[in-house]
Amino acid sequence: MNPPLRLPIIVTRQRLFLFIIALLLIVLSWWQIAAARTGLIVQSLSRDGIPMLYVAPVRSPKIPGVLIAHGFAGSKQLMLGYAYTLAHAGYAVMLWDFSGHGANSKPLARSSLQADLDTAYKALLAQPRVDPQRVAVLGHSMGSGAAMTAAIQQSDRFTATVAISPTRAAVTPQVPANLQLQAGNWEPRFVATAQQLLQQAGGESQGRSLVIVPNAEHITILFRQASHQAAKTWLDRSFGIQNSSNYIDNRMTWYGVHLFAWLLILGAVAPTISSEPTLRQPPRIWQRFPARGVSDLLFQAAIQVHNSDTVSKSDRLKSWIGLILSPLGAIGILALLNRNTDIASLGGVLVGGALGIWFYAAGIVWLLANLRLPRLTPAGLGLGLGLFLLLWVAFGAMAQVVWLQWWLVPVRLQLWLWLSLLCFPWLLASGIAQRQSSLKSRFIWWLGQSLVLVIGLLATIQMLPQIGFIFLLLPIFPLFLAMFAIASASVKDVWAYAIGCSLFFSWAIAAAFPLVG
Repeated sequence: MNPPLRLPIIVTRQRLFLFIIALLLIVLSWWQIAAARTGLIVQSLSRDGIPMLYVAPVRSPKIPGVLIAHGFAGSKQLMLGYAYTLAHAGYAVMLWDFSGHGANSKPLARSSLQADLDTAYKALLAQPRVDPQRVAVLGHSMGSGAAMTAAIQQSDRFTATVAISPTRAAVTPQVPANLQLQAGNWEPRFVATAQQLLQQAGGESQGRSLVIVPNAEHITILFRQASHQAAKTWLDRSFGIQNSSNYIDNRMTWYGVHLFAWLLILGAVAPTISSEPTLRQPPRIWQRFPARGVSDLLFQAAIQVHNSDTVSKSDRLKSWIGLILSPLGAIGILALLNRNTDIASLGGVLVGGALGIWFYAAGIVWLLANLRLPRLTPAGLGLGLGLFLLLWVAFGAMAQVVWLQWWLVPVRLQLWLWLSLLCFPWLLASGIAQRQSSLKSRFIWWLGQSLVLVIGLLATIQMLPQIGFIFLLLPIFPLFLAMFAIASASVKDVWAYAIGCSLFFSWAIAAAFPLVG
């Protein structure tokens, strides 16, 4: 590998225009996120080591309270769409991180869900604006089970219950009171569970309802306006409230705009600082040199030297073979580990540790298929760290206040370090495979990686059902791979791409999956 040829940085008008537009979109997005809080109190609390978030209208008399419980691998931020919708409609809302989730560093245990919910209930009633005689509970997935159980066991506490993508619970025609069940039409297993619960609870009636949310699966249902409004309408009817609120929660749309703007910045800035540019023709400044004919010859020679490390068809074929075979290595390693250990809780994190091992083993197999590793340079290392910081801000800065606990507590920071090492081989192999690819080829690589990853994880789940929760996350992986494809197109240095994306991807895994003892 030859050292990169250094040329003057040229900032074109197009890049400058993209940069300015991106900055304007970022400012507009943050302004819209702040505007959603207008008229609300948004206050962080902590009770018995449980991080909480209290959301309520400003200057209101005694109002109904609502507990909102997130699902497995979720956090209080993930449920903010319901919180903002209800708070703008006149409800006081308490959200919290279950043990092992989000910013709660206590390990998840069987008895912790109900204990955490009970602590949140007491914290809600401690708020002066909350009417203790009018309290409801809403939960998603794992949180729906905790919500229904609480409303069954302490039926005198809760006037209404909303269970979204529900799990099983011992509901009856009598308890819980005013039960609404919701499920997305793209999550058939939870639709079936909701239908069984409705039948078990006495069928559709004045105090029983089933809502099938269109165009939604297990995660996207949380961001569907139909789900937010159905929950609000149900609670209004349960409490006998005439509500005129017209608030629509568009924060996730503006989050998407914010993320897109940062990717625009990446596309505008990264080509000017790439540590390993591919040269095709002399820049304008070269034409100002004396003895232009000689300089042109020298430049063409420099191009041949600098771009001599071309990617052949044989290299491409090897990379494709390695990608296709990579899940076999991952499945084999996890199957071996499963003989002597609980793979679901590897590294003290539920499912996330097994996912990291999967990427490590699959990445090693993919790398072995094409061992032409480029040279790591200090510039590549610095560019990789810069890419990580940009992706971290682009994806996580706004996510922290919109849908995800992005800041890592200390124990999760430790997980991040070893998860980044596990994710690195896959992303290094991905970067090598996409070297010197056209836009069309990068799209094909994205599609190929997405298919192999989804199919490979499905096969893994079939063999190791204890990590079956990954199935619910499958739609998310192609979105991450799309971000990485954009990064690869902007940052030509393979090591920079692998370092930046592995640090970022492992941070997302460390942020999401639950902690266990």
